[in-house]
Amino acid sequence: MKLLRVTSPHLSGPARTSWVMQQVMLGCVPGVVALLGFFGWGVLINIALACAFAVGFEALMLWIRKRPISIQLKDCSALLTAVLLGIALPPLAPWWLILIGILFSIVVAKQLYGGLGNNPFNPAMVGYVVLLISFPVEMTRWAAPTELLGTTPALSFTDSLRIAFGFVDAARLDAVTMATPLDLMRQNTSLIVSELWNARPQFGNWGGIGWEWVNAGFLAGGLYLIWRGIFSWHAPGGMLLGLAIMATLFYDGGSSASSGSPLFHLFSGASMFGAFFIVTDPVTSATSQRGRLIFGLAVGVLVYVIRTWGNYPDAVAFAVLLMNFAAPFLDHYTQPRTYGHTGGGGQ
Repeated sequence: MKLLRVTSPHLSGPARTSWVMQQVMLGCVPGVVALLGFFGWGVLINIALACAFAVGFEALMLWIRKRPISIQLKDCSALLTAVLLGIALPPLAPWWLILIGILFSIVVAKQLYGGLGNNPFNPAMVGYVVLLISFPVEMTRWAAPTELLGTTPALSFTDSLRIAFGFVDAARLDAVTMATPLDLMRQNTSLIVSELWNARPQFGNWGGIGWEWVNAGFLAGGLYLIWRGIFSWHAPGGMLLGLAIMATLFYDGGSSASSGSPLFHLFSGASMFGAFFIVTDPVTSATSQRGRLIFGLAVGVLVYVIRTWGNYPDAVAFAVLLMNFAAPFLDHYTQPRTYGHTGGGGQ
């Protein structure tokens, strides 16, 4: 009798972990280029240092846990976490800040929970929040856009390295830093939005100078990833929709109490970066498409609430971590009904 060889209907070829991670890092390129153009070399230094620290900590923890080091390093998950954290940090972050952030991202938020696939919280956002709470001065020292400083880039690569390793005094560092548009909008209590726009040079057409292009870059990269099928539109679309709805409901036309227009919120801070590169994490988000949509919507609402009435001007990390808590709850109630059962999620 002739036996037929039948292959299992599993995904094969390029749809593997390392390829997906590499595609996500590739999607970050347009946003990183915009950050480089408007805020100097610091973002590349952040990413390079973060990647070096991440590989080191990942290898150390795998060795301690007696796991195969070379195989698991090749999945590129540690590198992706490093790239995301490096992008999120201010471009003039000192090296030790990056080291601490990666320590919490890789060791605490990922490896202590059992490694990739077992972490309940987004590792990059855990590291970011730990740094923001512990070192608020360093984490809010953003470089001024090069367009306002009159030089391109504002600092040479050598000067940026000297800042990263602590060879530049604080007075010179303060001369090239500036409050972000989200900071200014949150702190404003007396000027209507149009007056604030004219009074402070950080504002552009819709958002802050440079930030509009940075968000457009991450939007382009995110659309590329959706086109490649890396993730669906549900989580990013939900986040942007939730943020836009809240900004529309509470926008009063630009009084001194206004927190900004919907376009301002969508194209300022980490909105597009969070929507396409943070809430789409398949491990810490909901698993069903309906669950991801709800997850994204809730993140968008929380981002607006914290930006407007909370203590932090850009709230993507806090919103994502809060919803990571809720992901199992969403999974329970949004899983498709199993055939032959009456309830969702196999119940």
